[in-house]
Amino acid sequence: MKKTILITGASSGFGKAAAKLFHTNNWNVIATMRSPEKETELSGLSNVFISKLDVTDKLSIQNAVKEGIEKFGKIDVLVNNAGYGALGALEGATEEQIKQQFDVNFFGLIEVTKAILPGMRQQKSGTIVNVSSVGGRVTFPFSSLYHATKFAVEGLTESMQYELNPFGIRLKIVEPGGYKTEFSGRSMTLFSTDGLDEYQPAFNKFMDMIDHWPMSENIGEVADAIYEAATDGTERLRYPVGHDAAQLIATRQQMDDVDFKKMMIAQTGI
Repeated sequence: MKKTILITGASSGFGKAAAKLFHTNNWNVIATMRSPEKETELSGLSNVFISKLDVTDKLSIQNAVKEGIEKFGKIDVLVNNAGYGALGALEGATEEQIKQQFDVNFFGLIEVTKAILPGMRQQKSGTIVNVSSVGGRVTFPFSSLYHATKFAVEGLTESMQYELNPFGIRLKIVEPGGYKTEFSGRSMTLFSTDGLDEYQPAFNKFMDMIDHWPMSENIGEVADAIYEAATDGTERLRYPVGHDAAQLIATRQQMDDVDFKKMMIAQTGI
């Protein structure tokens, strides 16, 4: 019997690449996104069910899970992939921007997970793959809210192992480094610096570093890591992926807080 996976944020980037990879490997795929009417590529694939899901809309989450189970019988793997980055000086973030960053990257992930768990507990099996980031282990300047959400995802996932492993449910974290996706386009929010001129020179230097960061174009690497996490059947928790991710994480583990901060300041030029 074919296994079934539900992926959030499948309209582009890692989510779409993962949906295509699982389809190629003969899985049933529930590819969810906020605007399914705009999707043309995935909708033409057999055993791929396109469903509307906005992680900030609880009813859409419940409906997508219900429709997916009705279509394929059960859900074996959940990939919480939907997310975006909010950058800038924290002082410049509005209350709405702060709330939105957590609603999408963290609270939305929790709501989707809670909607999936009853079925996984009943079948006494399942895997939940949470797409975090190297930014869930290592911090950069002007990214405090984004890092806060990804650090939260890391802690949440690690802790959930204890309560869900006894039901046969595995927890996984995929930690991509820098990739050329829409993260730096429509999936990024910049805080206003109006009235906060003191931050501008350092922020400009940071954004220049981001613009010149050696991003990988092979987002298939992340899809491969998601597939490995979903199928390897091991207790392994974390899957760093990308030429920069493993290096940054290893460097952070080898350095104390002060030395790492100095290194990051030197690299960003702030």
